[in-house]
Amino acid sequence: MTNKDKELAFLLARVTMGINLLGHGLVRLPKLFDFKIWMLNSFQDTLLPASLVGVWASVLPFLELSIGILITAGLFTRKAIAGGAIIILILVFGSCLKENWEWVSFQMIYALYFFFLMVYIDYNQISIDNKIFKNNKL
Repeated sequence: MTNKDKELAFLLARVTMGINLLGHGLVRLPKLFDFKIWMLNSFQDTLLPASLVGVWASVLPFLELSIGILITAGLFTRKAIAGGAIIILILVFGSCLKENWEWVSFQMIYALYFFFLMVYIDYNQISIDNKIFKNNKL
């Protein structure tokens, strides 16, 4: 596989994850109140205080949307990938407290996806980062 092929593969993987996050945030924003109520109901029997769950439910869609846009565009890609991985880490923690192992399983797949995006970040040549910052690893 040539470097150009690896760069294209990275682009496709990066944009796929970016659209995934962007889509999560985009569909939740119009129904933010309902999403917050669902989260509060879902986590009422966990150790997490309702105030923390409520804040997280209000912020999560905005984080998903903004990080999704950055990853899709390839802008501040390293930081955006790290941000996405931190979101997944927080979601895994919450899912563990809820003892929803099915959710944890899916979230671990996301964690691996973010891991591989970070490991292969050097192939992020087809991106806004590369056009603007060239060799500066953001």
